[in-house]
Amino acid sequence: MTAFTPKPWPRRLRSQEWFGGTGRDQIYHRGWMRNQGFPADLFDGRPVIGILNTWSELTPCNAHLRDLAERVKWGVYEAGGFPVEVPVFSASESAFRPTAMMFRNLAAMAVEEAIRGQPMDGCVLMVGCDKTTPSLLMGAASCDLPSIVVTGGPMLNGYFRGERVGSGTHLWKFSEAVKAGEMTPEEFSEAEASMSRSPGSCNTMGTASTMASMAEALGMALSGNAAIPAVDSRRRMMAQLTGRRIVQMVKDDLKPSDVMTKQAFENAIRTNGAIGGSTNAVIHLLGIAGRVGVDLTLDDWDRCGRDVPTIVNLMPSGKYLMEEFFYAGGLPVVIKRLGEAGLLNRDALTVAGESIWDQVKDVRNHDEDVILPTERALTSHGGIAVLRGNLAPNGAVLKPSASSPRLLKHRGRAVVFEDIDDYKAKINDEALDIDETCVMVMKNCGPKGYPGMAEVGNMGLPPKVLRKGITDMVRISDARMSGTAYGTVILHTSPEAAVGGPLAVVRDGDMIEIDVEARRIHLDIPDAELAERLAAWKPGFEPPVGGYAQLFHTHVQGADTGADFDFLRGCRGAPVGRDSH
Repeated sequence: MTAFTPKPWPRRLRSQEWFGGTGRDQIYHRGWMRNQGFPADLFDGRPVIGILNTWSELTPCNAHLRDLAERVKWGVYEAGGFPVEVPVFSASESAFRPTAMMFRNLAAMAVEEAIRGQPMDGCVLMVGCDKTTPSLLMGAASCDLPSIVVTGGPMLNGYFRGERVGSGTHLWKFSEAVKAGEMTPEEFSEAEASMSRSPGSCNTMGTASTMASMAEALGMALSGNAAIPAVDSRRRMMAQLTGRRIVQMVKDDLKPSDVMTKQAFENAIRTNGAIGGSTNAVIHLLGIAGRVGVDLTLDDWDRCGRDVPTIVNLMPSGKYLMEEFFYAGGLPVVIKRLGEAGLLNRDALTVAGESIWDQVKDVRNHDEDVILPTERALTSHGGIAVLRGNLAPNGAVLKPSASSPRLLKHRGRAVVFEDIDDYKAKINDEALDIDETCVMVMKNCGPKGYPGMAEVGNMGLPPKVLRKGITDMVRISDARMSGTAYGTVILHTSPEAAVGGPLAVVRDGDMIEIDVEARRIHLDIPDAELAERLAAWKPGFEPPVGGYAQLFHTHVQGADTGADFDFLRGCRGAPVGRDSH
């Protein structure tokens, strides 16, 4: 196991700088807290646990977290701690414009300062929706106080006319079916009610379920947390057990930096390949690693994930949903499979104080059609593929398990959209010169270009191609795509077009070659011509002036390093600071 030695207990805690003693300042802090009816002995040196809650009615995935927070409090009280619930910035995937990703770093910054500036000895990170999990992990990593994740869980299966409906995945599928004339707009509206029929996050292996899995694979959540449905009674039990556990973590001084080591990130990368996880995990894990001080790169993603088979048969790569995944045994079964195959750092430490292998070694698979045997894997090379070449010198990513095998080696004529508005203006035009052999290219949708790097990379196909029965084409952009989406979609192309990356100078009619096995993406023009185009390139828009948009545009880094702010990388710790009263 990764070396960890618990600190002696009892000892003076950080929160005692606020609450411990009889001086004026301590009486000031305690006195105001006691207007809520807290007994005096709660301030006697027991661990103060901040329950950082991303509950919001405008974050539907997390709208049930108020109830779950009460269960965390029960656990904290049972273990002798003092729980305090703290609302934190909640970046909703379904509501925020221009994109929730623009606010991930703002949320992480707000969480970091909430921890740093207030009397907490440990933190429970209550998350669910896509960006809430990485933002809270990033903020907690920057402070390095004992912290543990509890997610809200996925919603129940959806059904429409006897067919399983996966949140997100079927939105794309039904939308394309309407454009192809295979489904009426009225049927599409009728299907809406089946897409989100219970509290919880997406029931597919989208970004929310992926990041819940990443938290567990990193060792930052209790084993089994990721897949429990939001409405299952065992989700409440998990919350209560998490409340108990954080108190002991504070007593032991078990911190994120003890758990989120390079070995833990390698485990998470391999787990992502095995579950067919979202490409968004790439950008989020790079961001989290940068906060905790671990040197993680795109090369690590390719090195660790390349030979991992995708064995979880869930949408968008497979046919089942998170509910069946939980019944089959959930993520512990997948982690055990990785360990048996020699693809797991077995000694990596978890928040439970045990190694990750000790947590999973005795679990069983209860449904081998959901968690497949290796010989029946959806794909034998399921990890995220990192492509490089003159079109993406710093890398681009593709999800093989959600792609069409016939397109993984392809040469086609570029059909270029200068930005998302250009795409929307042209894609339904019957005069658009495009067929299924073409490569759709969209520019200016990266971190600076959108701004925020929206989930628009899975461009819908033109109706005249869909009517032929074609459902996939090669698509390339500097954008992201939803973890619920599918297709042969090359994303995160770096450097992005908005900063003058090669993507910016692709023209209609250029030939583009991709070879996923060779990890190659190539714009087939002479080197001298590419250099000439790049030298002549000029930015096509004015950067935003004022407010958070200006801060974001000025300081956001590229997708290849996690799209964090340059001034937020690294662990700054959580000093008590100077009391001003």
